[in-house]
Amino acid sequence: MKFLLIRPAARLKDKPIISFPMTHPPLSLLYLGAVLEKEGYKVEILDYLVKDISFDKLKNSLNSSDAVGITFIDNFQLVNDISKKIRKITPEIPIIIGGSYCSFLPKQSLINIPNADISVIGEGEQVILDIANYLNGEKKLSDINGIYYRKKSLIKQGKPPKIIKDLNSLPFPARHLVEKYEYGISPWYYKIMNNVTALISSRGCPFSCSFCSKYSNVIEDWRFRVRSAENVINELREINKKYDSVVIVDDNFLADKKRANKIFDMILDSNIDMEFFIEGARVDTADKNLYKKMKKAGVKTILYGLESGNQNILNFYNKNINLNQIKKAIKLARKMNFFVYTSFILGAPIETKKQIENTIKFACSLPIDLANFGVLTYLTGSSLWMEAVKNKKISPNEYAVIAEKDNTLGKFTKKELIDFTIDAYKAFYFRPIYIFKQIYRSLLRNDIRLLLNGLKYLTIINKWGKTPIKKSNPDG
Repeated sequence: MKFLLIRPAARLKDKPIISFPMTHPPLSLLYLGAVLEKEGYKVEILDYLVKDISFDKLKNSLNSSDAVGITFIDNFQLVNDISKKIRKITPEIPIIIGGSYCSFLPKQSLINIPNADISVIGEGEQVILDIANYLNGEKKLSDINGIYYRKKSLIKQGKPPKIIKDLNSLPFPARHLVEKYEYGISPWYYKIMNNVTALISSRGCPFSCSFCSKYSNVIEDWRFRVRSAENVINELREINKKYDSVVIVDDNFLADKKRANKIFDMILDSNIDMEFFIEGARVDTADKNLYKKMKKAGVKTILYGLESGNQNILNFYNKNINLNQIKKAIKLARKMNFFVYTSFILGAPIETKKQIENTIKFACSLPIDLANFGVLTYLTGSSLWMEAVKNKKISPNEYAVIAEKDNTLGKFTKKELIDFTIDAYKAFYFRPIYIFKQIYRSLLRNDIRLLLNGLKYLTIINKWGKTPIKKSNPDG
């Protein structure tokens, strides 16, 4: 039996829409591929994010497949479109869908994607094997944990989802399934990292930021779990044979500082020679001794979620950090010569125009290499979303809702929020001192990749809207 696993992607003018900060392999599918191959099944992966796959290619892959699995975050229309193509080519093939949207809205996902047969909740490694047993006639769908499924005109629920308690028990991702693709491409289509793959060493997050979707709100017993340092090092040794760079995509890789220290000690004691990008870090985990180890071990880039330059907004988001911690962490990261990515959120429901300006000024005051500004969105499973549903401000079946004035979730209209965001980008990136420092740092690193990205980014930003933020009243 062969499974065809697909990651769809939205495209604009024949180019994929890439999320910040870059493309990397679909680890969820690589884990599914690994467990399936371990049990003797054949697997193929089609990644639309990095390749515009033709109808004929899809048809050829489907003709040799017995089941299809599709992963997605929130854009169910993409899955709808591709599932229609699949049904046109192979009307009877089982279509399984999974990912964040399915985990939070499993029944709704089957309503929104009528060609899908099964919706998976949460972790899929054991579920996909149970579904394989069902397809082999060895198990009933009603006995499978963590699924909703279609039975004639009805949508039925299987048994409650289960978490994988021991992450060390999982095989390493089947990276050979995506060796034909190239990753490490930025949202503005320049290559950031060469010969790159991704690694995840934990699942979940021990913190409770109010804007962040939490599986623990829908899956019983869901909790923060980590792989052992030894297990992570064994995977890195395997990766080191074929790849030059690794993006670590944990929600918070440094949350367990004792384990993080051990991992980097073991890297330094081994022959692992790679470039690391830590895609999720908190400023309250910044530690001089740990950062020194990280630098020696090959960490080049680190991404922090800073969110705001106002303490009351950080408190509203339940970040449990303060502005001084942000300043110290960014200063330490710069001292280590890490390339510092950051993200900020604009438009909290209690946020004034003056506070938005404060966040922009705060971002400009920090030694940051790259800043991403986005509008607050209420995501399914987050504390903010649950509160809004409780107060009947949004529907339980809405996955992502912008915090705007029209839906009473914010103080500003959608257009105003977009204008604020554009002005934030322009204020940050069009500073002469910033441009000069980035040129200098690129030459110092002997690496012009990020400089080329930056120039492209400036060109894109310059094409955006022209409306500036008007000066606020002192009262906000």
